[in-house]
Amino acid sequence: MTSSNSAAPEASDPDKAGAAPPMPMPVHAPPPLKGAPLVLGTLALSLATFMNVLDSSIANVAIPAISGDVGVSPSQGTWVITSFGVANAISVPLTGWLTQRFGAVRLFTMSVLLFVLTSWLCGFASSLEMLVFFRVLQGLVAGPMIPLSQTLLLASYPPAMAGTALALWGVTTLVAPVVGPLLGGWITDNISWPWIFYINVPVGLLSALMTWSIYRSRETPTRKLPIDTIGLSLLVLWVGALQLMLDKGKELDWFASNEIVAFAVIAVVAFAVFVVWELTDAHPVVDLRLFRRRNFAAGSIALSIAYGLFFGNVVLLPLWLQQWLGYTSTTAGMALAPVGIFAIVLTPLVGRKVGSWDPRKMATGAFIVFALVLWMRSRFTVETDFGHILIPTLIQGAAMAFFFIPLTTITLSGLTPDRIPAAAGLSNFVRITAGAMGTSIATTLWENRASMHHAHLTELLVQGQGTFAITVKQLEAAGMSAEQAYAQINRLIDQQAFTRAANDIFLASSFLFLSLIVLIWFTKRPAPHAGGSDAAAGAH
Repeated sequence: MTSSNSAAPEASDPDKAGAAPPMPMPVHAPPPLKGAPLVLGTLALSLATFMNVLDSSIANVAIPAISGDVGVSPSQGTWVITSFGVANAISVPLTGWLTQRFGAVRLFTMSVLLFVLTSWLCGFASSLEMLVFFRVLQGLVAGPMIPLSQTLLLASYPPAMAGTALALWGVTTLVAPVVGPLLGGWITDNISWPWIFYINVPVGLLSALMTWSIYRSRETPTRKLPIDTIGLSLLVLWVGALQLMLDKGKELDWFASNEIVAFAVIAVVAFAVFVVWELTDAHPVVDLRLFRRRNFAAGSIALSIAYGLFFGNVVLLPLWLQQWLGYTSTTAGMALAPVGIFAIVLTPLVGRKVGSWDPRKMATGAFIVFALVLWMRSRFTVETDFGHILIPTLIQGAAMAFFFIPLTTITLSGLTPDRIPAAAGLSNFVRITAGAMGTSIATTLWENRASMHHAHLTELLVQGQGTFAITVKQLEAAGMSAEQAYAQINRLIDQQAFTRAANDIFLASSFLFLSLIVLIWFTKRPAPHAGGSDAAAGAH
């Protein structure tokens, strides 16, 4: 029962659920809560989780509006997403050390309050630079919230009700990705985009107040432990340099820019030094020795690459819908929301069966469904209606349910309990980083492919000069000036070019998902009924 429900949350928004394993409670833990404190404690922790998960999906449909307000292109606007993801990934390995240093209750409450403050600052940002800076801070403080909410929730219930506790927790992480695009779209269209951040303020303050009042007497013991400051500094340096290279490359003409060359050199050198340092340090911030295990290496790499593909396409779809098909933020949110329906329905089944079924077959099925979904999207045209856009999104929810839990089970299988926290933290660090980079790569390739398609379409138009001249005259006859006619034609060419470019990304992603199946079968099957417990340990 525990394994089924504990793994379940990872199917909804893995960038949040499963960000790091919750910290183990002390041996002499306080007794479970009862009555009203139990209900209010569960509500407080669930509110914080809901707010955190919601914040990762609510911004996707608001990118065009944010970009327009701060005067940047939509591709630059995606920095709002990637900056949060990278900062969150960097903070994940620190959760265990911070919990030991400050205590689970104090750290969780501080994280929630700082998340509220940074959300408020995000809403006040008047430029892209300010917004990205505050999103980085928001990502840094958000790291401990998800794992510690699970830790405190499990300590609130008797062991026999652990499954029930995690099922309640899982509802918030499964429902938030459905509500996020809808709420984000409605707020953006009917109020203004800063309110997608302001909405966190009352929710977070209520959660922090309730949590502190109920759990402050249940604080975990603290102690001072050494921290790998050099390893952490190198981690921040190479991840930050690599992300800046990916985000700024397209506007600085890549390696024709000395700035991009400098970022690339810093990223490569810092990464090389980081690997050597972490493999030799007595207390590494991330335990890279785990990659010596076949299941961990293949499982975490497959999970990370697949998540990068998944998240990149999740960001790309609403950008295309809003920029080139005329969708509002609300309708784009409606096109994304159904992804959680099958995930909610199927996740309990996957959680129950992951210990008895072969998780490699389950993950293979998920990758095939992802490939099918992306192939269906690669057939989209500018005339594709809302219903046909909705169908692949609905199907994708099934793939999500059979994707994260089995791959987490494979990745953590065979590890002793004392190594599972480090393994789950490392695999999730790699995955969250891959998600942020996947967004940058997808939007960069989209613009590059669109430029290529625009050139080809323009060339074909020039070759058909007669038809082109007739079209211009028809537009002029309809009341347009020559300049307006040319602008209208260029807009139509752009619409086709960006649609074809999106199709290219979807199709390439489909083939990449199929190729990742090979990596899954490099792993060994976890022992029946053992896999679920491993996954559960990684989840809580």
